[in-house]
Amino acid sequence: MAVTKLFGARVKRKEDPRLITGKGRYTANLNFPGTLYVHFVRSRVAHARIRSVDVSRALKVDGVVAVLTGEDLMDGLGMIPTAWQIPGSDLRTTPYRPVAVDKVRYVGDPYAVVVARSPYAAADAAELVRADLEPLPAVVDPEKAVQPGAPQLYDEVPNNTAFVWRASGGDVDEAFARAEVVVKQRMVNTRLQPTAMETRAAVATYDRFSDRFTLYVTSQNPHVHRLLLSLITGIPEHKLRVISADVGGGFGSKIHVYGPEAVVLHLARKFEVPIKWVETREENFLSTIHGRDHVQYVEAAALRSGKVLGLKVRSYANMGAYLSTAAPGIPTILFGPMLSGPYEIGAVSVEVIGALTNTAPVDAYRGAGRPEATYVLERVMDLVAREIGKDPADVRALNFVPKEKFPYQAKPIGITYDSGDYITAFRKALELAEYRKWREEQEKARRKGRLIGIGISSYVEICGMGPSAAVRATGFGLGLWDSAVVRVHPSGKVTVYTGGHPHGQGEETTFAQIVADKLGVPIEDVEVVHGDTDAIPFGMGTYGSRTTPVAGGAIALACNRVLEKARKIAAHMLEVREEDLVFERGRFYVREAPEKQKTIQEVAYAAYGAGANELPPGLEPGLEATVFYDPPNFTFPFGTHVAVVEVDPETGAVKVLRYVAVDDCGNQINPMIVEGQIHGGIAQGLAQALYEWAVYDENGNLLTSTLNDYLVPTACEVPDIVTDHTVTPSPHNPLGVKGIGEAGTIAATPALVNAVLDALSHLGVKHIDMPLWPERVLRAIKGAKSG
Repeated sequence: MAVTKLFGARVKRKEDPRLITGKGRYTANLNFPGTLYVHFVRSRVAHARIRSVDVSRALKVDGVVAVLTGEDLMDGLGMIPTAWQIPGSDLRTTPYRPVAVDKVRYVGDPYAVVVARSPYAAADAAELVRADLEPLPAVVDPEKAVQPGAPQLYDEVPNNTAFVWRASGGDVDEAFARAEVVVKQRMVNTRLQPTAMETRAAVATYDRFSDRFTLYVTSQNPHVHRLLLSLITGIPEHKLRVISADVGGGFGSKIHVYGPEAVVLHLARKFEVPIKWVETREENFLSTIHGRDHVQYVEAAALRSGKVLGLKVRSYANMGAYLSTAAPGIPTILFGPMLSGPYEIGAVSVEVIGALTNTAPVDAYRGAGRPEATYVLERVMDLVAREIGKDPADVRALNFVPKEKFPYQAKPIGITYDSGDYITAFRKALELAEYRKWREEQEKARRKGRLIGIGISSYVEICGMGPSAAVRATGFGLGLWDSAVVRVHPSGKVTVYTGGHPHGQGEETTFAQIVADKLGVPIEDVEVVHGDTDAIPFGMGTYGSRTTPVAGGAIALACNRVLEKARKIAAHMLEVREEDLVFERGRFYVREAPEKQKTIQEVAYAAYGAGANELPPGLEPGLEATVFYDPPNFTFPFGTHVAVVEVDPETGAVKVLRYVAVDDCGNQINPMIVEGQIHGGIAQGLAQALYEWAVYDENGNLLTSTLNDYLVPTACEVPDIVTDHTVTPSPHNPLGVKGIGEAGTIAATPALVNAVLDALSHLGVKHIDMPLWPERVLRAIKGAKSG
């Protein structure tokens, strides 16, 4: 870490020594004296009316303290709220109880909870709880769910339609009237199980003397958890402390508030002892939120030149059995506005139907709406190219928004892209991938019976969530600003308290780099504190690639304020005017007499010493600053990924020969961490394209409820990845950064699907729905050959 400038340096992650030596502080590892353990009794049928629940046999198990049903918990626990109430969509929020009372609505829906002195006794007793359930018809397909006559999940939600959201921009009818080519395609964006390495967990304690609760929980946003749990349990916010220390992966699935977290708080109040719950992997697959699951119908209007004039999209979004915390906004606000992507498309209309089904709730999963939009658009670009007989690269190049048109208002709703240079990143990706060479290789290979394909995915994503005025207008429950306190101690050491909550993204390092670079202190002298609502200012947490642009922006602005005060103190100590001082590498010196200087450490000591020769009159002691930063706009990272694959014509197996990613996230604080985020995102995008699929049978049974059935790729399946970047800073962000955590997931899936379909294009194969399992690919090959 011997570098002269920390911003932009490849600094090793500060958090890694703790995490890789077993010193991580995970919720499941917490053990308090006298702890009681809970186990939830979950439905094994997808839809049924609860007639009665018999807990008598379970109560006889040695070590069992209590068995409570949903009815027993009704008085102490309210409904789980839906925090994104999208306007103008006839949204019908569903009654969502922490433990089911009248009906169970998916396999895994809890209807009772066992409290015992050991987790084993609780699990054994749960097997003995017997429920008299009246089976009801189930529906799992979002298209079928909204049809008349489908099984109804709620009397108050006709046709299982939770909402219908529409948006339109430009003259869509005129675009299709002008079209020389119209392509149409039905696409399925498959349901996924987030599969974080760490399952969810919660430990609640109650102090009767202070009447205060502490909840240790696997959360991506501790303050949001505190607020929503306060609403559910009735515990006042100032009496509830939420601590989320180290989190073993989230990918969006730990944003949301779940029933078990409220239940353990309620039980801690009831029994006045610590209460602990740790989710099993089967529970994780059954009841932690799932992601994606759209059935999409797209029509694209284009000219023979390849210019795309307009798009029409209708999407059936499977919401599962209940509307989770942010669920309505994911397939609408984060999907529809991004349907024109990096392209200058003059007319776009979109309709999204939110369908309730007898499946696990669906909510934000890495990318959250943006991957679904990019997949539609990038498949369209290839379909148009195929229809007019042009190279897919040429069609994309023709449609990109030119650099000189930024800031650019994109259809359908006129969201303003901050900055972009799409063609430069695109050309760099093609060059690194040796695109033209692979096209020549493809022709040679086909003559020998080999199937090689090249796929492109160009994307732009909306992230850096706020700004608050915009997100509140979409019905989001709070603004999406963020907060920071930067405190310089008398010795010159620095503590940063951030409202963001890093959990694997590396921001304990990048935040320390921001501060060390701004204040000119060693990075080892900077500590980053997060995840404890009693220690940090109220913040909105980590998701939506917002932490570095928004929480990092707050930290940068707080550092600026610290330096403003430090400059006043230094000028007083050196007996010069403030404007005569230069600050550089941690020291203030007089411009005309550089030997006259004070280090930031000397200034910090003076700030706390507060003597007459140390502080100017009227300046308060101490050296710290608090900032709440509400960004004026979102940020819009972009890039192009290129995948080269070979398909085995005998088995349908897909082998990735080359993968190139060129991304632009503005200024990079730590390129090594940026690359790590891209690698991880690509692995998850590859997983959806080729391997993962959460599958329900027609009765609502999850067929992929174990890791034996749900195929998560390993290091063996992830190819070597060539990464590069361009730099187009965000003009409104204090650091010029844009966010990178989801880019790989957004771009990778269509790049790989396009590559496989490109390999089969000369056979007449137009589309295969994900995942592109060998049997699906082979079926398409055989179907094409047989005509």
